[in-house]
Amino acid sequence: MDLALLRTFVTVHRAGSFTRAAALLGLSQPAVTSQIRTLERQLGRPLFLRQARGVTPTTIGDELAHKAAPHLDALVEITETGLDDDSSLRTLHLAGPPEFTAERALPSLVGLTGEDGQGFALRVSFGNADEALEGLSAGHHDLAISTTQPRGALLTATALCDEEHVLVAAPRWSKEIGPGALRGRGALALEHVPVVEVHESLPFISRYWASVFDSRPSASGTVIVPDLRAVLACASAGAGLAVLPRYLCASALERGDVIALHEPAVPPLRTYFLVVRTGTLAMPHIARAHEWLQRAAADWC
Repeated sequence: MDLALLRTFVTVHRAGSFTRAAALLGLSQPAVTSQIRTLERQLGRPLFLRQARGVTPTTIGDELAHKAAPHLDALVEITETGLDDDSSLRTLHLAGPPEFTAERALPSLVGLTGEDGQGFALRVSFGNADEALEGLSAGHHDLAISTTQPRGALLTATALCDEEHVLVAAPRWSKEIGPGALRGRGALALEHVPVVEVHESLPFISRYWASVFDSRPSASGTVIVPDLRAVLACASAGAGLAVLPRYLCASALERGDVIALHEPAVPPLRTYFLVVRTGTLAMPHIARAHEWLQRAAADWC
């Protein structure tokens, strides 16, 4: 079987579209379509179901991708790095949420970037879980940090750590709310307090309210800024309440810049996953980064 056909097939499977696969491969869409049809004729089975927007793999297509993709990735790794491992540093492409990646992952990985014969160069992309997993599936990244556990056989996820979420605000808001107000009135005591969030949908506030108060927030965002570090800065300045990962606001809590408005018996948690394309942990630089992050995570919890 022609390896070029398999490479095109795996790219289409990961991209979910002939058009996107053609762009990734530097081919025309008709060329990609022709190669997939040739492979389907050789196998005697359809590999994709054509839809209005992209393609969906058949059961046979999923099975072939699961078996072929790891080996093709390994061959690409050999051709990109050469047979002499000492000739140059390998490059690890990492994707993840900006705050967690910057505050947790990168400080743990920079020690692996030295030229010690086992080090690697590091390239980092920031994005949400959907963007990171889509890029990983398409071959743009080697390793992704995600708060979503992917489904399917092409991606393999390993639980990394849990982050605790804390309801915080500047100290002056505690005085306005009043001592014991949350115990007596619950979320109703917070209705008049402005909200600082990363998105109009209030993802952190909504998750906290559902978990702790068994309700939905009634307020809308007063300050919306797409970075949790900026959310912390605004909350510290008195803009309103926010829900933040404890690792991110621990120092601010110690300094008294913000205070925890509530300490529930069971705090809300969110799990982070390390995700790779199935089979790529056979590549030494990916396996080393994967193991290093798991070891570092033991000290984060």
